[in-house]
Amino acid sequence: QTLLVESGGGLVQPGGSLRLSCTASAFRLDNYSIGWFRQAPGKEREGVSCITSIDSTKSADSVKGRFTVSRDIAKNMVYLQMNSLEPEDTGIYYCGARMGGGCTRILGAKTSDLEYWGQGTQVTVSS
Repeated sequence: QTLLVESGGGLVQPGGSLRLSCTASAFRLDNYSIGWFRQAPGKEREGVSCITSIDSTKSADSVKGRFTVSRDIAKNMVYLQMNSLEPEDTGIYYCGARMGGGCTRILGAKTSDLEYWGQGTQVTVSS
C-alpha cells in the first residue's frame, strides 16, 4: 500500500546537502522500522538507510558517513539527511515501512516485504 509521503528532493550541486522527509497520515511511524531506498535510471532499487522502532540505524557502505537517518516522533516524521552529495546519489528516493524487523532485513527488502511505501521523491545531483 502507498500510504507514505516523501518530500524534500530536488536538484543540488555535487558536495551539497538535502534533507528528505517521510511521513504518514494514517498511522504512527514510531511503531515501524523505516527504510530509505533509491533507484537510479537503469538500475535496481537499493537500500540506503534504515531506522528501527527502537532507533537502531544502519546505512549502506556507499553512503556511510554522509547520510544520517533519524525520526521525530512528535511530528511523525523520519528524515534522511544527505550531505556531500555525489552525482552517483541521483535517483528516486523512497521510504518504506514494516512493523518489526532489523535494518539488515529492511535494507534488503523486496517490495512485498514492506507493508507501506511512498511514491518517491527525485534527487538529482549535478553541476
